[in-house]
Amino acid sequence: MAKDVLCEVQNCRYWEKGNKCSAESIYVVSQVGHEARDSEETDCKTFEPI
Repeated sequence: MAKDVLCEVQNCRYWEKGNKCSAESIYVVSQVGHEARDSEETDCKTFEPI
């Protein structure tokens, strides 16, 4: 499991200084309804706006 999860979405509730994610868990899904072929075809469902 990754030790550090990086995030550049500064308007997310879990964003912390240094582009760190402070969420206890991360949930990522495919946005296209099938296996994603690259990161552009995924979404972070953990995102919560501040």
